[in-house]
Amino acid sequence: MINASGPLIQLSNVAKIYQLDEVEVRALDGIDLTMERGEYSALIGPSGSGKSTLMNTLGCLDRPTRGSYLLSGQEVVDMSRDERAKIRNAHIGFVFQNFNLLARTSALENVELPLLYGTIKSARQRHDRAKELLSLVGLSDRLDHHPGQLSGGQQQRVAIARALATEPSILMGDEPTGNLDSRTSREVIELFRKLNEERNLTVILVTHDVSVARNARRNIVLRDGKIIADTLDHDAAAAALKQSQEF
Repeated sequence: MINASGPLIQLSNVAKIYQLDEVEVRALDGIDLTMERGEYSALIGPSGSGKSTLMNTLGCLDRPTRGSYLLSGQEVVDMSRDERAKIRNAHIGFVFQNFNLLARTSALENVELPLLYGTIKSARQRHDRAKELLSLVGLSDRLDHHPGQLSGGQQQRVAIARALATEPSILMGDEPTGNLDSRTSREVIELFRKLNEERNLTVILVTHDVSVARNARRNIVLRDGKIIADTLDHDAAAAALKQSQEF
């Protein structure tokens, strides 16, 4: 259970090491990071910088090779796969670049899906919850539409509604605007901002795009598995990112 006091996230000397053909690859290398509840942060960096590995660690999708990860005071590193799945399903919502919607089901059914494995047992309650969330993201008139009948921006809104279905403490977006045009990207990012401010939802975005990162309050720049900048100054973050891309 997520506790109400203390930092939400605390990483201490976290490393993720892979062995590839007898070569040691440090996807994360000595990460120290603290996040409070209600923060809006962007993890930015070039390809191979470790940002997706860090998101997978924060989202309890993967376990560090070494170090400590306290999620609201609970040590994630010592959890079993099933224990991590349980805390992930209860407290973390994910939004992906490719939407990951079920093509043959309606928007309403896509949003209902996580609720089948939760505490809401009544089909009517699941239906009402999904309708409420689709209304929240501006799709109350698209309940019965399948993904193929929706624009990319509308599909991503369905994905956001689905991520919110279990009332998570943390909403994570992995390049959530990567397949969207610039206008639609702004609309989706505005929705993330609204959720953060109005629901005090902790939002963590992974992106390589400085313009997306500028919408977050805090920018965390990675290179070679290390944090090279952690700042509220977007210009400083952009400069650090540019420098990392020159190496």
